[in-house]
Amino acid sequence: MGRVEMPGAQDKVAIAVVGAGAIGRKHIAALAQSGVARLVALVDPSVSARALAAQMGVAAFATLDALLAAGVADAAILATPTPAHFPGAMACVAAGLPVLVEKPVTVTPAEAAVLAAAAAQSGVPVLVGHHRRHNPLMQRAREIVQRGDIGRIVALHTTTWFLKPDDYFLHDWRRAPGAGPMLTNLIHDVDLMRWIVGDVVSVQATASSAVRGFATEDTAVAILRFANGALGTMSVSDAAVSPWSWELTSGENPDYPVTGQSCYMISGTQGALDLPRLTWWSYAGAAGWHAPLQAQREPVSAADPLARQIDHFAAVVRGTAAPIITVADAARSLTVVDAIARAAQTGATVEIPYV
Repeated sequence: MGRVEMPGAQDKVAIAVVGAGAIGRKHIAALAQSGVARLVALVDPSVSARALAAQMGVAAFATLDALLAAGVADAAILATPTPAHFPGAMACVAAGLPVLVEKPVTVTPAEAAVLAAAAAQSGVPVLVGHHRRHNPLMQRAREIVQRGDIGRIVALHTTTWFLKPDDYFLHDWRRAPGAGPMLTNLIHDVDLMRWIVGDVVSVQATASSAVRGFATEDTAVAILRFANGALGTMSVSDAAVSPWSWELTSGENPDYPVTGQSCYMISGTQGALDLPRLTWWSYAGAAGWHAPLQAQREPVSAADPLARQIDHFAAVVRGTAAPIITVADAARSLTVVDAIARAAQTGATVEIPYV
């Protein structure tokens, strides 16, 4: 087999990163690994961002409007605070510029619906950065579940407990309603479980801000009913010492030490999975709670989901791939989290229309 030639620098998809915060810099690092995409511009008004752009030899712009006017990029990644997602994405769509919007796609489901309609009408690709869908481990889990290998899904549980340090909350917006772990962290779990198990049709929930006393929650628990009849419980807290969260179990992000635990459990009528260890539990013979269970570890090659997401984005921009997650799909995950927040506030069961 002959050597595969990688694209030269000028043949790579030229991508601008909008926002030079923590996640923006993760995207910049992922672009540096890509054989099919390259960073051409950084959009951020800060002095440090201009210095970073100069260091990397790319263009620097203070605003998204300035980037769009310059026409130097084939596509953009919006790594801005969530309230800027909707206007930024709409501006990109109006300019005909494909865009990858960080999660959550917008602040409200209503904004997401408008953006989805605009993307559909214009034909401009708009992807959403639920990057865990690009993790080979989660793709294998989805394959096992959707193929029916563990039978009909009965129940699932996700645990997302960790301790955010005090300096995380020095920014005022991180203490404001909507900035808590439900929208910031739980949405990852909701999106993955929707993707693997199916859509959610109703939720019950409760939330607390008892630890820090901020205007936003620090802990929440939700009960979800899925369209296929499965039931799920999800628990999230950013005020709890714990080894059980995706960041601390998956090894996906080198910024977090790995604990070797699992944080997701999915159980069916013929087997069960615990993730991210990807252990497949089943009976070797007769089934029943007195019979021994056997555990099988599923081998999966590790890969950086953010780097794979960049390459997927480049393929979508070139027209050689369909988005793994569209705005309309991401809007469903946002709708579930919004329903959880409303259920926690009212104490009522919130129904989610299922089409």
